[in-house]
Amino acid sequence: MESNILFAFGLTLFAGLATGIGSFIGLLSKRFGSKFLAGSLGFSAGVMIYVSLVEIFFKAKEVLIQEYGDKPGYAYTTIAFFAGIAFIAIIDRLIPSIDNPHEIKKTKNYDSLVVNNKKLMRMGLFSAVAIAIHNFPEGLATFMAGMTNPTLGVSIAIAIAIHNIPEGLAVSVPIYYATGSKKKAFILSSLSGLSEPIGAIIGYFFLKWFFTDSVFGFIFAAVAGIMVYISLDELLPTAEEYGEHHVAIYGLIGGMAVMALSLVLMA
Repeated sequence: MESNILFAFGLTLFAGLATGIGSFIGLLSKRFGSKFLAGSLGFSAGVMIYVSLVEIFFKAKEVLIQEYGDKPGYAYTTIAFFAGIAFIAIIDRLIPSIDNPHEIKKTKNYDSLVVNNKKLMRMGLFSAVAIAIHNFPEGLATFMAGMTNPTLGVSIAIAIAIHNIPEGLAVSVPIYYATGSKKKAFILSSLSGLSEPIGAIIGYFFLKWFFTDSVFGFIFAAVAGIMVYISLDELLPTAEEYGEHHVAIYGLIGGMAVMALSLVLMA
């Protein structure tokens, strides 16, 4: 059990620190391949959507049906799924769109922004806070998956890590332009991703006191909803903003295919 906890926490830490990779890319170069980013985000969305609807939702349903019976168990799974969507949607709505890193456009050019350093710094810091808030449930999702199914946990961690890369970019670029310090931009953007392992730790210590099969089923169903919402609200729209619609869709299908193949091989 202890080894599972350490492994799950390691996966969550890996996914969270991927914001540092995005920061590193942004600070090394002002330009990066839009096709690569669109395809990567699409791939990540495909993995998360497929595994949520085909694997996580049905695992939750199996558990809740065993606990409550066929019809009530299915109903509770569905309710928990949409509760997860509502939870992450409320978090998203509480963050002003101007400061929400999920609203960032490809065309944003910091060289041509007519704003002062204070405003740029505020933009970067608010982006960091927004990312930290969003990453809490993502951290819990990765941790729970790693605890119950290590292979599934690895797949989810990689998918979340991919979509954390542009978030690190969103934090580091304005902070760098505001301060002129690559070190400060890199550190602050990397710290924003640490909310994922923090979310995992808080979730674990909160849940372990009353962790039962039914609690597991409700949480897993909610996690499936959270991941689907993130994919549809964040990953695919961001990929589209990079102007590579078909590449994003090919990435989406590729992510689904890879996840499907891995699940078949694990069966």
